[in-house]
Amino acid sequence: MGDAQVATEKAQLKDPFSVDGKVTIVTGGGTGIGASIAREFAARGAPVLIASRRAAHLEPVRDEIRRAGGQCEMTVTDVRDAAACDAMVAAAVAAFGRLDVLINNHGASIASPSRDITPNGWKAVVEINLGGTFFASRAAAAQFIAQGGGGTIINLSSLAGILGSAAMASYGASKAGVINLTISHAAEWGEHGIRVNCIAPGPIETPGAGERTWPNDHVRNTVIRSRALGRMGRVEEVAMPCLFLASDAASYISGTVLTVDGGAAPRYR
Repeated sequence: MGDAQVATEKAQLKDPFSVDGKVTIVTGGGTGIGASIAREFAARGAPVLIASRRAAHLEPVRDEIRRAGGQCEMTVTDVRDAAACDAMVAAAVAAFGRLDVLINNHGASIASPSRDITPNGWKAVVEINLGGTFFASRAAAAQFIAQGGGGTIINLSSLAGILGSAAMASYGASKAGVINLTISHAAEWGEHGIRVNCIAPGPIETPGAGERTWPNDHVRNTVIRSRALGRMGRVEEVAMPCLFLASDAASYISGTVLTVDGGAAPRYR
């Protein structure tokens, strides 16, 4: 076999880590982790639809992706509304012809002791984090099945969904529910070739998280010292595992939870 033939065959090999051409919805796609996920997928050839409750958050991200040469559309969606989730999926299909990946990145939290959380506050967090993941996933699964099967759902939980959260019980409980929902949907929809996985980020450097979770240097430094890597995570360090789970390289991975938390190493000095 000549060198030219070897080079040709290598060029023809399909990259299993590619997301090129995979039509992707990113909820909560206008800020923080969601915006990073959208940018990274679009930069690698995935047509992306970003969704959020606020158009003002979505427009700058959409325009940035387009300026960089990517394909991106946006839709204003309240994931608590099942019909709105159906419309979101329909918008992706109308724009790009199909759907391959759903990334449930949307989220809400209230930092409050349990005794001070109002009934409406509790319901809002649970309905967005858990209810929204359910409704968006159900809409995506219906589209995947209508296309003949296949497709990938990636849910964003949190380390708080594994360990609990003394300061944000509604958030931790709802994110724990997302983990269980991931496992349940992976079992239910696996017969259609649909893979459902979950990423549970630890402390990630975003403006919103910083204001709520580590509002001063003492708390921030305590969080950093609790991580084996001795630092906060970056938004792209959540986006990259999403790329892997959406790719064919993860074709036999479903119903799993991947923690992206820098490693646990409590320090007492």
